[in-house]
Amino acid sequence: QFLMANKLDTAMWISRLFTVYCSALFVLPLLGLHEAASFYQRALLANALTSALRLHQRLPHFQLSRAFLAQALLEDSCHYLLYSLIFVNSYPVTMSIFPVLLFSLLHAATYTKKVLDARSSNSLPFLRKLLEKLNANQQNILKFIACNEIFLMPATVFMLFSGQGSLLQPFIYYRFLTLRYSSRRNPYCRTLFTELRIVVEHLIMKPSCPVFVRRLCLSSIAFISRLAPTVA
Repeated sequence: QFLMANKLDTAMWISRLFTVYCSALFVLPLLGLHEAASFYQRALLANALTSALRLHQRLPHFQLSRAFLAQALLEDSCHYLLYSLIFVNSYPVTMSIFPVLLFSLLHAATYTKKVLDARSSNSLPFLRKLLEKLNANQQNILKFIACNEIFLMPATVFMLFSGQGSLLQPFIYYRFLTLRYSSRRNPYCRTLFTELRIVVEHLIMKPSCPVFVRRLCLSSIAFISRLAPTVA
């Protein structure tokens, strides 16, 4: 009754579980490397479906207008719909599947707990403990996802020069990264950029750091800072 009463949430729960399943079989290619590539695409397509359903839930009344598009781009679900479309037809990159896998796992765990509560307050205690441990590490998981989002930017450039990526991919991914940086719901991308800057500046200011390395790092920090969008 609980599942039928919340059909859209249940559909997203099932698609997230399927995303976790496909992502796991890509990361751990138990069925062979050829099958792993197909699971990579399935995971991203399932994530795109989940993101589209979530976006519909957040903005139920579609309008073909600039105002609606601007509002949609503020939603994290729109960001990851774009993310899935960027990588679904690209060369499989293990780093790109981790954000999809971990976000799906976190959201699926939250809804699984609701399902267990609807069934009984004491049902499946072992599974409840696993869900609680996952929830306790949520902040670290979100930081790891943000780290993946950041380092995928140079990875897309490397893929372009190695012949495994398209010319447009780095530019479209840069747009995705600016949306993540400006996210209202998830500040971890901004936080990670700040923390990485502090760590790099601390290391290059040590006397043992060569001058040319210090200048290169300072120039890179200044360049990246200029590319960063303004956050309200």
